[in-house]
Amino acid sequence: MADDDELHFTDDDVLSSASQEVDPTSLARWRVLIVDDDPDVHAATEFALRDVLVLDRPLQFFHANSAAQAQAILQNENDIAVIVLDVVMEDDDAGLRLVRIVRDVLQLHETRIILRTGQPGYAPEMQAIRDYDINDYKTKSELTRTKLFTSLTSAIRSYEQIHAINRNRRALDTVVRWTNELMALSGVREFACGAIERLAELLGASAAGFVCAQYGEDDSVMVIAATGRHAHYADRPLSELAEARIRDAVLHCLREQKNTYSLDGSVLFLFGRGQRLMAAFIDTGTAIDVDSRVLIELFCANIAVGLDNAFLFARLHSHAYTDSLTALPNRLSLIEQLDRRLGAQDSARYTLALIDIDHFAEANDALGHSFGDQLLRAVAQRLLAALGSRCQFSRISGDTFAALGMVEDLMPAHLLALFSEPFVIDGQEMMLTVTIGVAHLADIDGNGIDAVKGANIALRRAKTGNRGEYSFYTRDMAVDIRERVRLLQALRHAIERQRLFLVYQPQLELHSGRVCGIEALLRWRTEDGMLIPPDRFIPIAEHSGMIVKIGDWVMRMACFQQAELARHGFGQLRVGINVSVIQLRHPRFLASLSTALADSGVDPSFVELEITESVAMEEADFISRMLDQIKALGVRIALDDFGTGFSSLSYLQRLKIDRLKIDRAFINDICTDDRARRIPELVIQLGQKLGFVVIAEGVEVQEQADALKSMGCDEAQGYLYARPMEVPMLIEWLSARKT
Repeated sequence: MADDDELHFTDDDVLSSASQEVDPTSLARWRVLIVDDDPDVHAATEFALRDVLVLDRPLQFFHANSAAQAQAILQNENDIAVIVLDVVMEDDDAGLRLVRIVRDVLQLHETRIILRTGQPGYAPEMQAIRDYDINDYKTKSELTRTKLFTSLTSAIRSYEQIHAINRNRRALDTVVRWTNELMALSGVREFACGAIERLAELLGASAAGFVCAQYGEDDSVMVIAATGRHAHYADRPLSELAEARIRDAVLHCLREQKNTYSLDGSVLFLFGRGQRLMAAFIDTGTAIDVDSRVLIELFCANIAVGLDNAFLFARLHSHAYTDSLTALPNRLSLIEQLDRRLGAQDSARYTLALIDIDHFAEANDALGHSFGDQLLRAVAQRLLAALGSRCQFSRISGDTFAALGMVEDLMPAHLLALFSEPFVIDGQEMMLTVTIGVAHLADIDGNGIDAVKGANIALRRAKTGNRGEYSFYTRDMAVDIRERVRLLQALRHAIERQRLFLVYQPQLELHSGRVCGIEALLRWRTEDGMLIPPDRFIPIAEHSGMIVKIGDWVMRMACFQQAELARHGFGQLRVGINVSVIQLRHPRFLASLSTALADSGVDPSFVELEITESVAMEEADFISRMLDQIKALGVRIALDDFGTGFSSLSYLQRLKIDRLKIDRAFINDICTDDRARRIPELVIQLGQKLGFVVIAEGVEVQEQADALKSMGCDEAQGYLYARPMEVPMLIEWLSARKT
């Protein structure tokens, strides 16, 4: 059981005094059903409440491990007073669905329900909070013995009162109907005003009164809702109430926690959860009889539960729509704002800008999360101070803010200028730069989610250039994204239908012309015979993670092909296999390589893995460790596209590689431009000094081959010698070359 799911009970004097000198076997028992899929919760709950008397009666427990078991028990057992119900069991809403069955199918309206969850922050959906008759809601981590006893006592008291009031069917129907009507109201103020009106009707008085709340040990009391002649006191401190007599009566009610009735007015105590005390004042003007008081107290119990739910609903709404760190609206709130704005006639005048803080993660790690939090709050305050009166700001992810406003108010240059001054955090100056993606709503075809997607596309485009810049969204970008999605789906089908295949391009020794190796290259032929270029589908495969499965297949097929060539008399040819960094990061890469070597029976010394220079340098420490393990298997390593990155010579010396591959970009003008010769010359000399074999890619004419040979280059591959070929043609080519 997870830590958050554990029940911790402490000994309390309150519970000790509850067990009085009474023989429990002689008393009728309150029947309590515990529904939870964790046996420890059942045992802990029953142990905590063993021998405890609630309202002078002992408890009898029934146990269910699932909603289905609970339903069966409820169909066969009568007078279940309370259900202590786990929200998450068979699935996320099993508990809520059981609530609906209890109320709507089994028609058990007297039975009280206490919801509890082991997931901090988890709460029923807002619809459930509003529509379901739920007595209490707790997280398991906050249920001490006292709080469990208090919740159960409150629930049983509510059950007893409802059960008793059934003797007066007409009055009970009125209470239930009014309670349901109130539960349908959203918002604390609307609910409280509705409660005042119903209480006034129940008391036969005018709808004039107020509801107030006191929190913790603070003596200040706030009026949260008011009607009639008191309406102007809403959202004001009780101390501002002009009538001292009423003010004193309310404070006395809160202090004594009980109802007080007089000819002038009634003050009704509403028992709220936690540290919140609530009271309602109604101008009555008449005496209240005993029977009405019983009904009023019952109604007040329901009002208290409803008000607690309304407060919970308000907190959930706040959490759902507000970023807790900066107090700005969050992503969900932004999308709703965009939906409303896109539906307005003047939507074309508005724009959405996503403001992403550059390198925030590094600063957060280096200076600490507390510093990072303060920095984010400072950014939010600066944005609000500059444009808060004209634009709506949101925080939609860790270091990304959104701004929605008129086009002229959200010019990217203006937003960038807001970060020209340093931020001062704990006396330390911090300079920030931001990258911005902008989407004009006039260019958005869709809803708020589409607008955020568009701005995010523009933001990613800006990030691919220079940080600290901005980019505007265009419809062409969306077309490109849709094309990538279409290609991704097609690639999945191609893998399933085995439309991917390998071709092999020979590699030759320049000084002898001997074929020394082949490079395995991946190709995709669609069902209509069209070839999809690798530079289109391989990046998509890498981004989606499919490259791991594809790469394992390529590695395995290439190993088997080298072994097959050996059986045809070409055993001295090494096979080069391109490997992406995503494959290397996968925890099963070495196991997959070992399996491919073992299953194919290939000589590992004739297998060469090719990694790009940019990958090797970007994650040099990780790659160095990985290459050591690969070399231990007897496999060779080639550094591909050499010269296109920014290699550190110290790292290059550490890497256990066998071969440097000069990128084709440096071969094109090698015969016509003296400056173009310098990089190949330097690479060849570097390879010779470090003891690496050097091979040049993209050799297409004899003059290029001669130039490379004169420089001392060891090997070459390119169209001058052969294009990439499928296996049958490769064998024919090798055989002809051999002859």
